[in-house]
Amino acid sequence: MQAAIFNGPGDIGIATVPDPQIVEPTDAIVRVVLACVCGSDLWYYRGQSPHEVGDLIGHEFIGVIEQTGADVRTGAEGDFVVAPFAYSCGVCPNCDAGFQTACLVGGFFGGNGLGGQAEKVRVPLADGTLVKVPGAGHSDETLRSLLTLSDVMGTGHHAIVCAGMKPGDTVAVVGDGAVGLCAVLAARRLGAGRIIALSRNPARQALARDFGATDIVAERGDRAVQAVLDMTSGIGTDATAECVGTSESLTTALDITRAGSMVGAVGVPHNDVPISHIFRKNWGVKGGGAPVRAYMPALMDDILAGYINPGRVFDFETDLAGVGEAYAAMDERRAIKSLLRIGATA
Repeated sequence: MQAAIFNGPGDIGIATVPDPQIVEPTDAIVRVVLACVCGSDLWYYRGQSPHEVGDLIGHEFIGVIEQTGADVRTGAEGDFVVAPFAYSCGVCPNCDAGFQTACLVGGFFGGNGLGGQAEKVRVPLADGTLVKVPGAGHSDETLRSLLTLSDVMGTGHHAIVCAGMKPGDTVAVVGDGAVGLCAVLAARRLGAGRIIALSRNPARQALARDFGATDIVAERGDRAVQAVLDMTSGIGTDATAECVGTSESLTTALDITRAGSMVGAVGVPHNDVPISHIFRKNWGVKGGGAPVRAYMPALMDDILAGYINPGRVFDFETDLAGVGEAYAAMDERRAIKSLLRIGATA
C-alpha cells in the first residue's frame, strides 16, 4: 500500500509499505477513505518535537472495515467507521471513566507503524476504538464533518468542557486553528451567551463568526488581554479555551479569565505551566489529550442531524500523493486544515 512517512523536518514523503495485517485477535483493518493533517503534526514537521524518521504518520481517519480479528464483536466487514486518534480497550477503569486517551493498554495512531495517512490502517482494540456511522450514502459535506470527530471537533469540545462553561457564560477561545474554531462551535452548541475568538486572520475570523463567535479580538499578548478585559467590564471571561500550547497562549488565556475560573487547555504543550502566576487569582487549568472517543456518539448525532458542520475547517484538499503540500500549506498558514482524499466509500 501507499503511506505517508516522515523523512525529517520539512520533508513528508510517500512510500510503498506492506499492507497491515491482523496481529491480535482484537485488531481490525480499516481501508481509509478520508484522512487529514493535524496542527500537532506540525511540531515534528518543524523539528520542534521528536519523531522517528521513516515511520508512518497521521492520526485522523475515517474508512471502511476490511477485515476483523477473531475476537472483534462490535465491528464487521463493510462497516463505515470513525477512528479516534487514540486506540483504547473501552473497559479498563480509565476508559470507563471516560478518559480513553489514558487507557491502561491503549496507545496512539501516528507512529509505531500505525499511520492514518495511508491507504489502510491496523486498528488495535477495535471494539473499544472504532465508532460505526449509522446509515449510508452520506454527503461529502457530512463525511468531512465526520472526519473532524477523529480529533479536532472532540478536542475543541473537550476544551470547553474542561473550562467548566455553563449555558449563558462568556467564553474566550485562544487559538484560531481547527481546534480553536471547533471550540467556538462547541461553545455555541453548549449554550454560551458570548463567545470571544482571538484571531488575526480574516478568513479564520469569518469562520469563527459563522461558528458562533460574537466578538473578535485581533490583538496579541498584553493588548489582547486588555481588549478582552475592556469587553468584560474588567472582570474577564467565565471560561476560556486554550487551543495552541505555547507559554504565550496559556498566559493570555489565564489573564483574560476572571478570578477563580478555569482554562480548558488542549493545545499540545510546548510550555511550562506558570504555577506562581495561576496562584495570583485562584485560576485553574484543566485539560490534556482529549478523550474524543467519549464524545463521538453525541457529536456524531448532531453532525448527522445537520446541527453542526465542523467539516468547514477543511480549506485545502489533495490526494495522498500531495501530502507534502498538505503539510506545507498548514505550516505556512495558507490552510486551516488539510484534507486527504485516499479511497472510495464503497
